[in-house]
Formats: sequence, structure tokens, C-alpha cells
Amino acid sequence: MAKIESAHGAGGRIMQRLLEEVIIPSFSRRKIGSIGLDEMDDGATLLSDGKTLIVCTDAHTVHPLFFPGGDLGALTACGTINDLAVMGARPLAMTNTLIVEEGFEIEDMRMILQSLNSVIEPLGVAMIAGDTKVMPKGTLDGLIMSTTGIGVPYLDDPITDSGVQPNDSIIVTGPIGDHGTTLLAHREGLKFDTDLKSDVAPLWNPIRDCLDIGGVHAMKDPTRGGTAVALNELASKSQVEIEIDESLIPVRPAVSSLCEILGLNPLHMSCEGTAVMAVDPSYTDEIIKALRRHDATRDAKVIGVANADESRVVMKTSIGGRKRMQVPYGEPVPRVC
Repeated sequence: MAKIESAHGAGGRIMQRLLEEVIIPSFSRRKIGSIGLDEMDDGATLLSDGKTLIVCTDAHTVHPLFFPGGDLGALTACGTINDLAVMGARPLAMTNTLIVEEGFEIEDMRMILQSLNSVIEPLGVAMIAGDTKVMPKGTLDGLIMSTTGIGVPYLDDPITDSGVQPNDSIIVTGPIGDHGTTLLAHREGLKFDTDLKSDVAPLWNPIRDCLDIGGVHAMKDPTRGGTAVALNELASKSQVEIEIDESLIPVRPAVSSLCEILGLNPLHMSCEGTAVMAVDPSYTDEIIKALRRHDATRDAKVIGVANADESRVVMKTSIGGRKRMQVPYGEPVPRVC
């Protein structure tokens, strides 16, 4: 009898199969509005009395709870805010469930919750409800948080994964792989000359500026499974070919070095403060300028283009060839978010 593996929660091919074959078919009613469970987007629409809300939900199991550049609280806040933001939703409110191991330090919990609040308070996001459960010692690794985010479409309609159009510019808002690589290095005690840290950051403000400019057709935050999964989901759902240029992909030297040493691919490493965007080419320059005005997205770059071809992602290599970018089996570093 088949059993759950850690890879089933890692965002790759095996998780996709679990969703399609077990989880999604278990429910007969799967949407209230235009986007629901079948679309497997970053959230869903909730339509009531002619008004639309966008709702997302996520669980956060990161290990360790405190890491260079952030902690569980910041990660929880940014993960929820960014899921709403890439759907073009202005974040309004959150709920948060705490599942705590008996014996967990209350001061650590306070620090994590204050970190969460420090992200959402400047954005005007309210924490409106929650729940707390305590598990016996030894049955849980410290603390897990599960959040729901609620937002409203900033424009007339939500932004969806299926919105990429031929000739769109493909943008990444910053260097890739920082978060997953940082967690791996921190766990293993690996040292680098540079200060490698997570990219965890809320993206609503820079994304709002891009929406004000116009021309944003699709967005995705490359968390579990990394940039490779995000690009493949956009290509498959939009039925376009996304062609990226290996030489244009921003990767920090420390990330590149660690991945090379360990045989990993930066494109498979998770990000928590970076988005992939598909943008009308006539708006590209203005959007890049807008992104670069924000600290979290100051290294935004165009890395490729969408073509009217079969649904796939291909990469122009540094030696001039083209190769298909596959979806990884799973996240190479578990418990990164």
C-alpha cells in the first residue's frame, strides 16, 4: 500500500500527482467563483453578492525556526502576502493557527509572532482570527503555523497562472535560490565569505506599482520546487513555450557555488521574496524601473520570452544550445517553508 513520502509536500512532480489523483478528486464542489481547486493557482476567488474576494491558505513547517534573514513568523507573513500579491490581490486580513509542541519556549513564540506582525502591520493587514493547539512533547518539532490570507482584486480581475501570452517578457524580480540555499547552508554549518541569507520579503508594494503601470499578464512566486516549477506551471497552464536565457538568470555567487559543490540546481531551490512575471513587452522597461525602486526587487531582470509554441520551458544554454527545463521530482531541501 502506497505511503506518503517527504517529497509529496515538496512541490515537484510527485506532489503534483498526489494533488491530481488523491486530494482534488476527493471533493465534489471545488469553486465559488472563477478560480477554484482545479486551477491549482496560488489562491482562489470567493464570489458573494457580486463581490469578489481572493483567498489563499498555507502551512509553514520551516526548520530551523530562526535562520539567516528571517524566521518562521516573517516566512509565514511573506508567504501569505505574496500568494495574494501574485494573483493581483491587495491583502486585507489573515488568520493564523499555531500548533505548538509542549515545552516550547514562550519567548520564542512571542518573537515569531512579533516578526509576523512586523511584516503585515505596515501593509495594513489585520490578523482577524486564529487557533492554538498544543501537542505532547516529542510528537511535533517545535512549532507549525498555518495561515489563510484574504484580499481583494486590485484591478478588475485577478491575475492567473494561465495568463501568459506569446511575446510576453519573462521577468524575475531578484536573484533565485537564496532561501533554499540559505536553509541548507545554515543546517549543515557551511560557511561562505559572503553573508548568504534568505530573500524572504513581502512583495505587495512592488507588485502594486507594476499593476498601476499595466501589462502584467501572469505572476508566480517560486517557493517549493523553485523557479523551474514556477515557469513550468505558467507555461503549461497558459499553453505557451517559455524560453529563458541561462546567461541572464540572476544567481548570487554563494548560491551558485554551494549548488555546484552539492550537485544541486539553483533553479530548483526555493525563493521567498522573488516573483516570476509575464509582462506585455511594451510595458517591460517601465515595469523593470518600478521594481528596481524597491529594495526587495532592485535586481529585477528580464530572463526570457514567451513563444506561441507547445507548452514547455526551454533554456538557451551558455554554449548556445537549447534544452528543456524539467519539473524536479521534489524540493531538494525539505522543510524550507
